[in-house]
Amino acid sequence: MSMLVLLRHGQSQWNLENRFTGWTDVGLTSAGRADAVLAGKSMKDVHFDVVFVSRLKRSVDTYTAFVEGHGQSPISPVADSALNERHYGDLQGLNKGETIKKFGEEQVKLWRRSYSTRPPGGESIEDCERRTWPFFKEYVLPLLAAGKNVLIVAHGNSLRPIIKNLDGMQPNEAAVMEIFCSVPYVYTFAGERVTEKEVREVPGMVVKGTVLK
Repeated sequence: MSMLVLLRHGQSQWNLENRFTGWTDVGLTSAGRADAVLAGKSMKDVHFDVVFVSRLKRSVDTYTAFVEGHGQSPISPVADSALNERHYGDLQGLNKGETIKKFGEEQVKLWRRSYSTRPPGGESIEDCERRTWPFFKEYVLPLLAAGKNVLIVAHGNSLRPIIKNLDGMQPNEAAVMEIFCSVPYVYTFAGERVTEKEVREVPGMVVKGTVLK
């Protein structure tokens, strides 16, 4: 038996400002960091053997805060751009509300919550799947099959394809699924097969999703 924990980074400064972030390398808010510490405390029952992060600061900083709460000696994480957030292209840095006013709610909803539609100059969620799922199958799944406990700290749209495939979801269902910041999505494996899933409660959490609770 082994365990996989998927963790979306804590609230970032641009989450707070309601901006499209993508590959822009912004840091966590104080609330985002505090919630990551609490997420670590909620997972004290699991000892991790391997940790994967993206190459973006908010992912790495979330792991650092998670370790503070968890108490396990830090593991040098494996960083890979395959786990980076979806690239939002020309939308990066724009306020989401202002973007809706400019392009219309339906167009922005299509860019954000369609599985295959790309924003101008950016990636679709399907594009993210083309890099995240092969990475998972090549580097993560063999570790789980070998009985190792794995933590992945990444982003909503890089974790989304992994959850889609593990849960057997349809693309349009996965595209609209909410993945909460700093909430551990815990999978138990027997070999390469998922036997149980838990979305773990994090007591005292300040931010859920990207806004205050």
